[in-house]
Amino acid sequence: MSASMGTEMKAEPNLTPLLDVVFQLITFFMLLINFSNDNYDARVRLPVAGSARPMDDAQSLSEDRFVLNVDRQGHLLLGGKSLFIQKAAEEIQSQAKLIKRNVQAAGVKIPADGSLPTTVVLRADKDTSFTNLYTLITACQASGFRKFALKAMSGPS
Repeated sequence: MSASMGTEMKAEPNLTPLLDVVFQLITFFMLLINFSNDNYDARVRLPVAGSARPMDDAQSLSEDRFVLNVDRQGHLLLGGKSLFIQKAAEEIQSQAKLIKRNVQAAGVKIPADGSLPTTVVLRADKDTSFTNLYTLITACQASGFRKFALKAMSGPS
C-alpha cells in the first residue's frame, strides 16, 4: 500500500463568532458615545469667565450629573424641545423622582431633608436673564437637588 503525500488536511479557524463579537463591541461603543454627547446642546452659547476651569476627570466620572441646557429666552432645552418655565419645573420634578428611585434601588439612603446626591450642571446661554435661571434653580431645589455647577468657557467665544 502506498500512501500519497499530496492529500493534506488543513485546519482553518471559524472567524464568524470573533467577527460577531467585534461588531457588537463597535456598536456598543458607538451608542455609548452618542448618549454622552446628547447632554450638550449646540444652541447654547456659554458665557466667558476668566476663572473657568475644566472639571476633574476623577470627580466627573464618579458623581451622578443632571445636565440642564437653557437657551437665551430662559427655556429649558430637553430632548430637542424647548420647554417653558412651568413645563420645565414639572420635567425637573419628574427627573428628580426617577433619580430618587434609582438611588433607593442602588441601596443608598436619602437624607431626611430629601436632598439628592446628583449634581445639576447648568449650561445657560450667555444672554439668559438671571430671573429665568433663578426660577429653574428654585425648581431644582424644591425637587431635592442641592449641588449645582455652572458651565462657562475659559476663552473667547
